[in-house]
Amino acid sequence: MKDILTIGQIINTHGVKGELKIYPLTDDIKRFKKLKRVFVNDIERKVVWVKLQSDKVILKLEGIDTMEQANELKSSYLTVNREDATKLPEGRYYVVDIVGCKVIDTNGKLIGKVDEVVFTGSNDVYWIKGEKDILIPAIADVVLNIDIEKEEILIKPVEVWNYED
Repeated sequence: MKDILTIGQIINTHGVKGELKIYPLTDDIKRFKKLKRVFVNDIERKVVWVKLQSDKVILKLEGIDTMEQANELKSSYLTVNREDATKLPEGRYYVVDIVGCKVIDTNGKLIGKVDEVVFTGSNDVYWIKGEKDILIPAIADVVLNIDIEKEEILIKPVEVWNYED
């Protein structure tokens, strides 16, 4: 497991006093309200205040006080230490922990590794790279077990995928 989690990307400045517009890389932007500190380009910054918009976050960081300073950070990512991240409920995982996991079906066949998690709105989809690229829905009927410590995901084989050809 990675000790650093990416939670957002700075997409623009906001205002003239160094505020930053953030594209959140989390499923619940309300988590930003609980932030005390973040890392930007490996430099720790104290969070001064947070304002939530419908799908973006406006963030004021200590030491970033001008539009020019904020502009230099555009495209940078915000990260936090895992111990400072919001604790997830049982059965929920950070994307960074899912990506790279081996995917094995109940017959013991290695399907490949999770290369990407696609957010569709209704449910997540795991993009598996192996002999063939396949997409599997991250739903209980298909994903039977996730073991983050072993970096393995057990899935139910679905014949229509035809990944054995």
